[in-house]
Amino acid sequence: MTSSARPLLNRRLAEFGTTIFAEMSALALKTGSINLGQGFPDTDGPEEVREAAVRALRDGRGNQYPPGPGIPELRTAIAAHQQRRYGLAYDPGTEVLVTAGATEAIAASLLALVEPGDEVIALEPYYDSYAASIALAGGTRVPVTLRPDGDRFRLDLDELRDAVTGRTRMLLINSPHNPTGTVLTREELAFIAELAVERDLLVITDEVYEHLVFDEAEHVPLATFPGMRERTVTISSAGKTFSFTGWKVGWVTASPELVTAVRSAKQYLTYVSAGPFQYAVAEALALPGSYYTGLRDDLRAKRDVLAAGLTEAGLSVFRTAGTYFITADIRPLGESDGVAFCRALPERAGVVAIPTAVFYDHQEAGAPFVRFAFCKQKEVLEEAARRLKGAAAGG
Repeated sequence: MTSSARPLLNRRLAEFGTTIFAEMSALALKTGSINLGQGFPDTDGPEEVREAAVRALRDGRGNQYPPGPGIPELRTAIAAHQQRRYGLAYDPGTEVLVTAGATEAIAASLLALVEPGDEVIALEPYYDSYAASIALAGGTRVPVTLRPDGDRFRLDLDELRDAVTGRTRMLLINSPHNPTGTVLTREELAFIAELAVERDLLVITDEVYEHLVFDEAEHVPLATFPGMRERTVTISSAGKTFSFTGWKVGWVTASPELVTAVRSAKQYLTYVSAGPFQYAVAEALALPGSYYTGLRDDLRAKRDVLAAGLTEAGLSVFRTAGTYFITADIRPLGESDGVAFCRALPERAGVVAIPTAVFYDHQEAGAPFVRFAFCKQKEVLEEAARRLKGAAAGG
């Protein structure tokens, strides 16, 4: 036991306690509830990809430290994917870096590129690791709030422009956006690109849900816009696209100068990870276009099942254009506190969700909103909908 009066936890992390995901998952276990809180599938991805990992293990590929930047096969596959899908040409040797999931890529990018006093503008609600990583880097986060506009959340471009100051170092952009399900339009992205060029800002783009877009929405990487390739760190991962979230294989694509900077921080975090899985993901990225179409169609159908169930249970549902998630407004139920609602929901309905207020600095803006994940088996979603409807009816 230390006798020092100084707190043990680094003061930069003092505002961050146990994540909401841990709290709600524990509630799910305690109550036997259906867990629609954390965004991971309840079935594995393609069998041929899993077998590729088994084959790599048996062949002794990746069982020892892989190269620091990632195995050449995976870096080549990532570059080919960016070229094939978006017309973005990256050199696998100098412009691609493999990371321990997108979370490490985000942390390493912020640690490498942000210094104390720098401001980082992030769209709120934001994935919780953004705030912690900005804090660890000594930066100051400046939230710009996505606000409800009809059946979607929308970015106020004037508010974004006004948030930029002489201290702004970086924009941290997430599209498709977790937790709102919004996909930024070409027009919105063009505005962001023009602002970044005009004010000479770096940009980190979190694109892990790039293949999970629905209906008329399309994913357009920010790096494709004029003047953006040389100032954008593009981040994605295999977890969401191939339903192997536990493998933790992510990546960065950027200019050689940006990749070198990010690698300088990353090498002192994990150094390397997921050796055999890197070989499997290299094969996964070569799957035909029909795989991505099937993934999208399956998730869209699941989205519709859950959206209908939430609507029947009396919640107001925002349209999800991308990601694994639906955001719902609880005010039609006579509720206004999403945190209290989610803590009571397991006992009331046998379902777990996440209050989105925890992803806001301006918590009052997110107070009535709740996030549900639909990356589950259809019958699980149907049972969750039945439980919610029963609870709403007092059953």
